[in-house]
Amino acid sequence: MNQIQQLEQDFLRMDVPPFKAGDTVKVNVKIREGEKERIQIFQGFVLRRQGESNRETFTVRKVSAGIG
Repeated sequence: MNQIQQLEQDFLRMDVPPFKAGDTVKVNVKIREGEKERIQIFQGFVLRRQGESNRETFTVRKVSAGIG
């Protein structure tokens, strides 16, 4: 196992529940406004997942007032 793979294993999060495209999820987003920092909950459905392990990304489409 090379060093990059070892680092990925060290930082792998096991507390993320399994989900797939089409599922509705809530994502906590950290927002910085000047020196202030807050967490905003973003809810929508998963359009796609791409990549694997720590390099994985997913696209969420927000539904607001029934539109989206």
